[in-house]
Amino acid sequence: MFSRMFGKPKQETNAVATLDKLNETLEMLEKKEKVLLKKASAEVEKAKEFTRAKNKRAAIQCLKRKRLYEEQVQQLGNFQLRIHDQMIMLEGAKATTETVDALRTGAQAMKAMQKAVNIDDVDKTMDEINEQTENMKQIQEALSTPIGPIDFDEDELEAELEELEGAELEEQLLQPATTAPAAPVQVPGRIPMRPASHQNTPEEDELAALQAEMAL
Repeated sequence: MFSRMFGKPKQETNAVATLDKLNETLEMLEKKEKVLLKKASAEVEKAKEFTRAKNKRAAIQCLKRKRLYEEQVQQLGNFQLRIHDQMIMLEGAKATTETVDALRTGAQAMKAMQKAVNIDDVDKTMDEINEQTENMKQIQEALSTPIGPIDFDEDELEAELEELEGAELEEQLLQPATTAPAAPVQVPGRIPMRPASHQNTPEEDELAALQAEMAL
């Protein structure tokens, strides 16, 4: 594990350095190819001039050099193809290595997480959650149940009403009969007498007598 941890940065550095080296070589070959193409074009122009000057031998020599330059250009093209192929393979290998390392790291992290979690604890926790959920569901159902109207017994209500009416009638019968008070007789010069139904106190009787004497 530690060898992978300490060896991975070095491998990545080597891969990057190799890709940089291949890129530099590819750029160098492309520059050489451009130079050779220019030289081949120059030999063609020279051959045309010698042909116009009727110098056939010199023109043929120019064409021979052009062929040599073209062969070198073709060879450089093959080198470039090989370098491109090597770069593609190296980039693919680098991506594969990084993918494997990432998967390995993920597997190790998953393994550590599984060690930290016990399956029995998970089952127990899930049972508790399900139990609490079921209890809460029952509570919510009980609270949401509408309260129905109270069922009154009409016969009992009628019997209770009859008892009240009977008690009221009995109370009225037990009360003493009362007569309507007689209308007071107005006597000139005298204070009207109080109704007979009203019983005067001794003080009121003395006051009434005193008033009567004063009126005489």
